[in-house]
Amino acid sequence: MTYLQIAVLAVIQGAAELLPISSSAHVIVAERLMGFDPSSPELTFLLVMLHTGTMGAVLCYFWPRWRALWLRRSAGGAGPSPFHFPLMVLLATVCTGALGLALKLLIERLVMVRGLGYSKGEIEELFKNLPLMAVSLFTVGILIIAAGSVGPKTEAPSVSPRSSVLIGLVQALCVPFRGFSRSGATISTALFCGVSRRLAEDFSFALAVLLTPPAICWELLRLLREKKWPDGAALTDLLFPGLVGMALSFLAGLLALRLLSAALERGKWKYFGFYCLAASAAVACAALAGV
Repeated sequence: MTYLQIAVLAVIQGAAELLPISSSAHVIVAERLMGFDPSSPELTFLLVMLHTGTMGAVLCYFWPRWRALWLRRSAGGAGPSPFHFPLMVLLATVCTGALGLALKLLIERLVMVRGLGYSKGEIEELFKNLPLMAVSLFTVGILIIAAGSVGPKTEAPSVSPRSSVLIGLVQALCVPFRGFSRSGATISTALFCGVSRRLAEDFSFALAVLLTPPAICWELLRLLREKKWPDGAALTDLLFPGLVGMALSFLAGLLALRLLSAALERGKWKYFGFYCLAASAAVACAALAGV
């Protein structure tokens, strides 16, 4: 893999990961168009590094906003407790973990092994399924368009426990279905629940801070257990290219977050949904073409 190819994948990952358009769908299709196997150890390691870069962008961009939520108080000391926001984030994450694990076991043991005849059901096998990815992109596109088309309503000053549970459950659908954008699904659900646009964005990416690091560690653990490393290949050989990709994905992520905030504040959220519908059609065509 050349540094130009790494740069292309880093920019795609950094932008698509933080915009509601599904990074996995874009990265997997880009890797296939370049002639690479998305499940190879080298590509898996690079993706881990790129995810780390985008997570750094999230922390850098949102930390001042999260700190303001923690310190915020209305006149006279009224308003939500400083612990309310992190507690709601934790509640949503627990709901995501519970439903996500249940879906994983259900799909692996019932659908893949018993239904489809896999000798060993691993949900990661679904990540390469382009038709399923196209359906997921289409579904989240409709959800984003619907949320972006909702008329103005009274906005809640904080995320309620009910809203937090619902957002967490919807986020769990992103675990098995690549293409079902995590940020697109969670922000749209928050908007349906009456959460303000800015707070919906803050909440969605606070969830990412809790969800993404365990996912990165899991992928790294799977990588270290991989038995199909090419002769002479080692993680150290991929470290510098991975660091280059991580830096580029960090910069692309910061730009993507600025674009996302501007689109939300200007009421342009639904246009991301139209993009997802177009991407769904493109992935479906790629599947038909045997990419």
